[in-house]
Amino acid sequence: MQVRHDAPLAPLTTFRLGGPARRLVTATTDDEVITAVREADDAGTPLLLIGGGSNLVIADKGFEGTALRIATTGFRLDGTRLELAAGENWSDAVARTVEAGLAGIECMAGIPGSAGATPIQNVGAYGQEVATTVTEVVAYDRHTRETVTIPAADCGFSYRHSRFKQDPTRFVVLRVRFELEDAGGLSAPLRYAETARALGVEAGDRVPLARARETVLKLRAGKGMVLDPEDHDTWSAGSFFTNPVLTAAEHEAFLRRVAERLGPDAAPPAYPAGDGLFKTSAAWLIDKAGFTKGYGTGPARISTKHTLALTNRGAATTEDLLALAREVRAGVHEAFGVTLVNEPVTVGVSL
Repeated sequence: MQVRHDAPLAPLTTFRLGGPARRLVTATTDDEVITAVREADDAGTPLLLIGGGSNLVIADKGFEGTALRIATTGFRLDGTRLELAAGENWSDAVARTVEAGLAGIECMAGIPGSAGATPIQNVGAYGQEVATTVTEVVAYDRHTRETVTIPAADCGFSYRHSRFKQDPTRFVVLRVRFELEDAGGLSAPLRYAETARALGVEAGDRVPLARARETVLKLRAGKGMVLDPEDHDTWSAGSFFTNPVLTAAEHEAFLRRVAERLGPDAAPPAYPAGDGLFKTSAAWLIDKAGFTKGYGTGPARISTKHTLALTNRGAATTEDLLALAREVRAGVHEAFGVTLVNEPVTVGVSL
């Protein structure tokens, strides 16, 4: 276990933003993670968990407490069963499952961050989300001070949400277990139209696993969603806002606003979200509200490749980023009556 004081946190995040932590602990085993958490809890010290840092917006003043960087390792395959330590690099783990000929997470290739964060956010992309393959989450329960195994049915998974996100101070994810599919080297059925089009197949078809992964990586790279230290479009948290989910009444009101602003022939994306709900596209809303690719004149701007990504052009502060986020959120609400919700976790700041 490594302990540092007044340690910079910005280099541990994909935004490269945020001030220092009063104390930074790096844990490389589950026991070290649990020890660090217990020490902070016993002392009444605020605790910030850091994995890959791809979903964090940290205040410029930093964090006045203990930041725990979870750097555990462990990749274990038993037939179609996969267990990942929380600190494992997610994108690397996806690549290894594809090499092993197992389907189920191949379309989540290139997502930055660690495996332990995936069930918290119910990470997903290109028609897949981890909720469909997670079987169990092993976590340290800070309330009972015990290690617990939580079955997927008790994880409360929904769109970019889970019980872990609902109560972020209770559980510390240690390991995640998945059940993948041996489909003879083929992918899971493709659920995302853009992916199917790029592969020249129909939605619902299967393709060779490696082709699916490579295609997703190309699509993500074209949107600045694959980390590249030389490309400031990737100095981001990926999608900054979640896609809004609207009730039937809210959707009707939204469509009226769209018609008033863009004309009766405008057709915003709409996808059934269960229980009479509709999901629309945050990227579409942002673009149609006037915030196009590359928008902004300061050190924080919208990505030149994708309107959903807010980026640090190299000299931004967290306050620069938040000012841009607030401007976008307010503009979308004024135009369409929809309030965007940030996807990254904010630490010491809020929208």
